[in-house]
Amino acid sequence: MSTLVAVTGAEGFIGSHLVEALVQSGVKVRAMVLYNSFNSWGWLDQLSPEVMENVEVVLGDVRDPVSVREFMRGAEVVYHLAALIAIPYSYQAPHSYVQTNVIGTLNVLEAARDLQTPRLVHTSTSEVYGTARSVPIHETHPLQAQSPYSASKVGADKLVESYHLSFGLPVVTLRPFNTYGPRQSARAVIPTIISQIAARRPVVKIGSLAPTRDFNFVTDTADSFISVGNAAAERVVGRTLNTGTGTEISVGDLALAIADIMGERVELEQEDQRLRPDASEVMRLVSDSGELRRLTGWQPRFPLRAGLEQTSAWFVDPRNLAHYKPGMYSV
Repeated sequence: MSTLVAVTGAEGFIGSHLVEALVQSGVKVRAMVLYNSFNSWGWLDQLSPEVMENVEVVLGDVRDPVSVREFMRGAEVVYHLAALIAIPYSYQAPHSYVQTNVIGTLNVLEAARDLQTPRLVHTSTSEVYGTARSVPIHETHPLQAQSPYSASKVGADKLVESYHLSFGLPVVTLRPFNTYGPRQSARAVIPTIISQIAARRPVVKIGSLAPTRDFNFVTDTADSFISVGNAAAERVVGRTLNTGTGTEISVGDLALAIADIMGERVELEQEDQRLRPDASEVMRLVSDSGELRRLTGWQPRFPLRAGLEQTSAWFVDPRNLAHYKPGMYSV
């Protein structure tokens, strides 16, 4: 009988890629999709029938403890990815971020404790570090909540840590740096740039050009999740681990690199509505993922240019571009 793993937030960008990778690894997947009345499974609707025949989709909500407990019952590994992630929207609706990211994580932890789940993988974010005080950023770097979103993730991370220390819950926290690739939300910088260029817009509107980021291709991020969910990886239990490439690029240079890959010359325009408040902007993120590599053997396989080539090729397909609104700023 195949191992059953459960994934919250399975309909999202990273979640859908993780579901696909898990099925390809030979396991059965139970996928939680946020309840909606449109019968939409998000990006899972784009996966092949061969993949989806090994996926049990469950409509639920991590904010509901009963929903979470029934979803997790019988799973050998639970990957908890469900979260509100858009930083600009967290300025407008911070309460919803606490409900989903903090209370939702608490519900997952309580269910894992009650059900004695053998392994829980919790998803953090590099945003909890804030602007780097030292680089590359090690897991011991101070946490700095520079947005309501990052504050909610710090809260969730600390709850996970407390449940391991208080109750011996077999958890691991994975802290991805900026993931990109096909199916990413239009609110993220790489889809914003690619979709505008693909729509033949000569002026590409983005936020601040100065911040640097460590961009990790989504296939590598999915592989890192699987590496820490592996039952043989006992050494990761109780740990918080970064996943990233260890290289950084500014947003401005990134935009020019994408334009070059797509064979276009563009003008970049900084648009005020896309800017974060000054003290909230995270200026520099670059990962030290040495601990993850040492403990699991994980290595990123996609250099930035190769990942951007795959990503832009996906976006320029009219069937995929139709999911986006290049002329509209997505919060």
